[in-house]
Amino acid sequence: MKPFTYQAKAGEVQIRQVEHDDIPHLIDLNKRAFPLMAEENVVWSKRQLSNHLKLFPAGQMVAVIDGKIVGAVASLIVSSGRDPHRSHTYAGITDGGYFHNHDPSGDTLYGADVYVDPDCQGKGIGAALYEARRRLCKGLNLRRILAGGRLSGYSRHETKLTPEEYVQHVIDGDIRDNVLSFQLKHGFVVRGILRNYITDPLSHNFASLIEWLNPDHVDQETTSKVRIACVQYKVRKIADFEEFANQVEYFVETAADYRSDFVLFPEFFSVQLLSFIEPLSSIKGIRRLATDFTEPFIQLMSGLARKFGLYIIGGSHPIEENGKLYNKCLIFDPDGRYLAQPKLHITPAETRYWGISGGSELIVLPTPKARIAVQICYDIEFPEASRYLADQGVEILFVPYCTDDRHGQMRVRCCAQARAIENQIYVATAGVIGNLPSVPAMDIHYGQAAVFTPSDFEFARDGIQAMADSNVETLLVTDLDTADLYRSRASGAVTPRLDRRHDLFELRVKLKNLDTSNELTDAPEIQLPK
Repeated sequence: MKPFTYQAKAGEVQIRQVEHDDIPHLIDLNKRAFPLMAEENVVWSKRQLSNHLKLFPAGQMVAVIDGKIVGAVASLIVSSGRDPHRSHTYAGITDGGYFHNHDPSGDTLYGADVYVDPDCQGKGIGAALYEARRRLCKGLNLRRILAGGRLSGYSRHETKLTPEEYVQHVIDGDIRDNVLSFQLKHGFVVRGILRNYITDPLSHNFASLIEWLNPDHVDQETTSKVRIACVQYKVRKIADFEEFANQVEYFVETAADYRSDFVLFPEFFSVQLLSFIEPLSSIKGIRRLATDFTEPFIQLMSGLARKFGLYIIGGSHPIEENGKLYNKCLIFDPDGRYLAQPKLHITPAETRYWGISGGSELIVLPTPKARIAVQICYDIEFPEASRYLADQGVEILFVPYCTDDRHGQMRVRCCAQARAIENQIYVATAGVIGNLPSVPAMDIHYGQAAVFTPSDFEFARDGIQAMADSNVETLLVTDLDTADLYRSRASGAVTPRLDRRHDLFELRVKLKNLDTSNELTDAPEIQLPK
């Protein structure tokens, strides 16, 4: 949402999106706005506010007067389901305040918090923030705004009135409640009473469930379906770069014919290029691949992404930077731009034969169809990275791999399926098959492309959406529904994302890029080698 200015009693109030530098000020402001709740430790933490910005930056806004932050709102999107007025708790609907259950495909803007500087209350700051939320709801064409409004004055009436009676008196104007009376004034309607909603001495943990219906909402036919294609790519001796390009284009064109949104190639499939040059040692060969073929490889994949209008997850390719060699997956968008995800964990064989170094970045790419990320082969065997990516909102995790035998392939397969279940995400895998006897360290391969799901009613019985026959060159195509992920996370037979014990376990991250987003780069304009 674009910044705007609201004319309040306090003067001109600027409403803008929260920035990372605002977080310390917001923590202090939240504590001063709710001192009793601060004593109960029910106020925002740095980690929570950082998560809000990563998952739904548009929903986090501040009110500013003369350069000073005087108020803020925190919001997320949820799916209303069949009963938008169902009972819930604050921790449940906000995932303990971390917003990991934010659903971009949902229909309801949920108001997690509104707070104003105590020195500025009664001066129209709250009205400006409520207007900001309404504008956001309309701009996103959401059906409604829902919130739990704590009954801030109920403790003074609890001996005489039930929560329902108290709310009715507030509606009738007989009692003024600082929170609910304000919300009613701004067009909200009470839909019910929420018990044990949040720890708050003033309300005795009661809240009113309030709703504002968007008068401008237009029903639209939306789809949460995503079609992905996983290439079970057979490496074999080729005569030149053109033969490699033709083989790659065949699979991209076929994926496009099936109207795929994403096509995934395996790890190190570009090593096939070493089969048409003079024999080299493993160290010299991988360096030659990095120096002579990186730009042609990028240009080829970029051109195919543009030509066929889809996302290409380009397996992996060795790339040299500052004298070090990295194993990177290049992800191309339909405009031909790309970004590079390095492999973090390097196998003993990669170190021994090729001297590859591990990277230190994890990147999330938001696309119109889904938020995606990549973990290369061995990386999927380390659950911390997948958990971190899931916490950044990743819905589909792509895993290109290269394994020489069934033992290695099973490690990747079993760990990929575990990551799908524990994080309630989709995990798509694709491996190299075939032989390259003339290329050291790439002689034999075992692969079986597969797409894994969480294990619950919305998904396939065995948690396997699709799986190819092993060691047969083919293209595995399947449809995924991201809405199923959010339904499962909110109301599945088990809800591991909601039931995590944040009080016992904390994931500490030391990545080079603390922000998972990254800029896409234009491909170089060069001539492909003959």
